[in-house]
Amino acid sequence: MTGRGLAAALLAAIAMLAVTAPAWAQPSEADVFVAEGILALEDKKYDEALQSFRRALQREPGHVEALYYAGVTLMAQNKAAEAAPLLERARRISPNEASVAYQLGLAYFGLNRYDDAQIVLEDVYRRDPGLDSLGYYVGYLRYRKGDHQGALQAFRAGRTTDPNIAQLTRFYTGLALNAMGMPRQAAAEVEQALRLQPASPLTGPAERLRQSFAESREAERKFHATLRVGGYFDDNVNARPNPHRSSDTVNALRHPENQSPGELASLRLEYDWLKTGPWTSTVGYSFFTTYNNRLPSFNIIDHLGTVTVSRQDLLGSMPLVSGVQYAYEYLTLGGKELLQRHAASIYTTLVEGSHNLTNAIFRAEVREFVETRPLDREEFQDGNNYMLGVLHVFRFAQDRHLLKLGYQFDHESAQGANFAYLGHRFLVGGQYTLPWYNVRLIYDFNLHHRNYLNKHTLFPEDDPGTRKRQDDEYTHLLRVEVPVRRGFTVGADYQGTNQRSNLAPFTYERNIYTLSVSFTY
Repeated sequence: MTGRGLAAALLAAIAMLAVTAPAWAQPSEADVFVAEGILALEDKKYDEALQSFRRALQREPGHVEALYYAGVTLMAQNKAAEAAPLLERARRISPNEASVAYQLGLAYFGLNRYDDAQIVLEDVYRRDPGLDSLGYYVGYLRYRKGDHQGALQAFRAGRTTDPNIAQLTRFYTGLALNAMGMPRQAAAEVEQALRLQPASPLTGPAERLRQSFAESREAERKFHATLRVGGYFDDNVNARPNPHRSSDTVNALRHPENQSPGELASLRLEYDWLKTGPWTSTVGYSFFTTYNNRLPSFNIIDHLGTVTVSRQDLLGSMPLVSGVQYAYEYLTLGGKELLQRHAASIYTTLVEGSHNLTNAIFRAEVREFVETRPLDREEFQDGNNYMLGVLHVFRFAQDRHLLKLGYQFDHESAQGANFAYLGHRFLVGGQYTLPWYNVRLIYDFNLHHRNYLNKHTLFPEDDPGTRKRQDDEYTHLLRVEVPVRRGFTVGADYQGTNQRSNLAPFTYERNIYTLSVSFTY
């Protein structure tokens, strides 16, 4: 802690106590000594001031003002170890006095008792975040614990009359922003720190830091890749419907074999081809395939290409990432083309704090199916889908543990009347990281409720065209993920789907068990 920084905090504390201290109708002898000590303190006659405060304490050992100002005087002499016990006594007597707590926090800070300092200063900050220089100390303590966004909030809320503290605040604001992945904004903060005091001892380190921010952004890895291979067992590859006594269609669909072990492989490649200022543009390609050993006619090969443009900003002290994405997908089933899909998305993600994150997205899709003709027009699946959704993530222990809640509304505007619907999807999920080997337990659940807009032309079989289809699709995903060395991860997954429909052919259950290894670069 710098001497000038302590002096600024000292003057603020004196002014604050002068306003809040009670008036005495008949000052005691101890009060007189305290008044004499304050005058000496203001003239920076520290030894004389300390002598007066000690005389006051000899007469009244519990005199809060004498304890407080004695501590302040010792802090001005850089004797935090002697000041702390006096300030602790004052705080025990007057626990609600913010100026006493503030000085005690500064004493702990000067003694490098950072955990104790944070407890005290956070309490003061909650009551009055605008106290002179308090934002810097709280921000610094949060920063050293890795709470970069909390530090940024404190730095932004802080006020100071000390140019050294003002420069340090800008300096650490830059460090916090860089740690949050915002080097451009970080460099701007360090630039402001340099302008505040060009001849400061911090000038050299700040110049080097600003340059390192620029170099780190240029040196950031632009290419990213993930490869995954594994095996699985699927107990309902063809989504065979559940048994139904009176449905001939269901009984016919249940005869073929529907279980199969298989293998899967996926590859995802991304390249950040443009990084300029707050803008980033990324091109990506994903490949996914499954091979069903017993039912190869249901093998899937999926190609997906994406182009994304995103921008990083700050909304106050909250990072905001917004972007647009175009995606093209080509999907084959059993070696034959099944689907081509074009999708455009607009999204934004706001990081409200170290414990909260919110994402909102709007997506529009155009789907073109290859369908076997002749086919009733009501059965055409080609069409558009529009989705609007929001997801909130509660974050704990620096993202080791997560809780997710979300909702999506979607509208399927298919050419075939039997496939047009309005849907509501409810999302719940979580992640818990074990203390051993960073093993992650991940669970996601979603319920997709679909209200179809038209009466189904084929079902129910005994009275077609009389009932609108309604589906509730429950999906459970459980994953155990074990990180191993050098980018490798071993994962065990369970995915369970339980679809309930008021039309029997669309009710089914499916369970997939997967064991895989992935490598991320």
